[in-house]
Amino acid sequence: MSSVPEVTCRTRSKRLPWFFVAAGAAGFLLVVARLVITGGPPDRWVLIGLLLMPLGFGGAYAAVVRVHADADGLSYRTLLRRRGARWEDIADVRVNLQRGRHSDIHRVEVVTRGGAVWRLPLPVGPSSEGPEAFDGTVEELRALHRRHGTPESDHLVVITDRTAGRRGGLPAVVCALFLAGAALAAWFVPVVAETRLAWTSAAPCAAESAAHDRDCLTTLSSVIARTEVKKGKGNSYLYFAGGRPIDRLAVSREGARGFEAGDRVRLTVWRGEVREVVGEEHAWREHFPGAGEVTVLAALCVLAAGMTGTVIVQRRRGRRLPADEVMPSSAPFAGAAVGTAVWALPYCYQHPTLVPDTPGDVVWAGLGSLASLALVLWAWRATRVRPPGPGTPDSTPLDDEDVFLPARFLESTDYNPNGFGTHIVLGADGPAVTPHPGPGRFAARPIPVERLVVRTVRRPRGGDGDTVPKSWDVAELDDGDRVIRLAAAPAHLGRILRAFTATDEAAPAGGPGAR
Repeated sequence: MSSVPEVTCRTRSKRLPWFFVAAGAAGFLLVVARLVITGGPPDRWVLIGLLLMPLGFGGAYAAVVRVHADADGLSYRTLLRRRGARWEDIADVRVNLQRGRHSDIHRVEVVTRGGAVWRLPLPVGPSSEGPEAFDGTVEELRALHRRHGTPESDHLVVITDRTAGRRGGLPAVVCALFLAGAALAAWFVPVVAETRLAWTSAAPCAAESAAHDRDCLTTLSSVIARTEVKKGKGNSYLYFAGGRPIDRLAVSREGARGFEAGDRVRLTVWRGEVREVVGEEHAWREHFPGAGEVTVLAALCVLAAGMTGTVIVQRRRGRRLPADEVMPSSAPFAGAAVGTAVWALPYCYQHPTLVPDTPGDVVWAGLGSLASLALVLWAWRATRVRPPGPGTPDSTPLDDEDVFLPARFLESTDYNPNGFGTHIVLGADGPAVTPHPGPGRFAARPIPVERLVVRTVRRPRGGDGDTVPKSWDVAELDDGDRVIRLAAAPAHLGRILRAFTATDEAAPAGGPGAR
């Protein structure tokens, strides 16, 4: 690959973009003809023309877009932008993996020496030619960079939603939206409390004030003409005979089911709207939310904002890490949020103003706050970025009994064909790869430890894939003329590598049969 002279990426189809350009131009001419030349009002032909015009812009973009790399550097152009840089000014060429609905989308990013990141319009994977076409183009770009520049990384950097290099713009927006929702709900708390109090304390209207006082209760009689019960989440309706006092009233599905055509009912009107419908055997009353319910909603928004805020904090903590290193999971902070919700939500429901009323409430709020603080501190410690290596030293002596440890070779080899292995078994018969957690060595493949040499142990990277948990480590091993990766929990990985070394040292004395 080092002899690649140049790389050019364009839209694969040459005719299809121009077909869309022609369709967009036809749509533009159609709109001009109908509105300007004929002077007629907008009609379906104008709508058709407006629908065709965006196709022209899309076709023009696909016809013009181009990425080119040669010995002088890398450049790209689109419909509205041109950019280029020499290889000496480019720090790295990496892959950004975005989660799609049906498949992952791979894009190429260029990192300049100044820290700016370009996202190239092409290539995009997976393409119709398969993933090999995208991977081959990326490798050709990296080969040109190695030959004419100085890459900062010696491996392909892959950015995913689990790595430190992922931008945190979306979590910040979501956090701000949740905080805005909490502020809006908190603003409504006194309004809701006042409305509910006014409803519960309202008295029947006097005859002389019924037409002037909207805060008193007016009672009217009517007859149900028919009911309309919706099956979904939409409102059901009660229709009144003669359209008096109103034509129909939106109620809940359970409220509509209790009435039948011909039922005589009593209606209660408050502030110009029907709030109660009472019959002989059934009654419907409008639900007025309490201040505690709205306060609970505000508290839920705050907890959700805190969860998204922890993602931002985690990315700040990992800003000095390599861009493709996998960040620790934020699940401990989710546990802290759940633990806080256990005591905070009932407290908010009972005390909408958050002010304790009794000494017991003070103890409730105080102990709950201390518990939440302890949970947050525990989550902060649990999500710290640890160096690679055994978290808890595994000092279990190696013996003749088979021990199955969760571990995966990330490459397919003769002892791990098609990546079938999920565990490594250690014992008197030597290390082996198995597709099950035991017992027994059914379908086990012996590992040729005599040809494996440990190069390094590191934290997971984006290029290792999603099958590697965030808490595991990855060992890079030399297997002849290739490098293979072995992933396992830190303590298990240390024990496996120790078994590899012990078995390799025992081979000259006992021969292959000793393993």
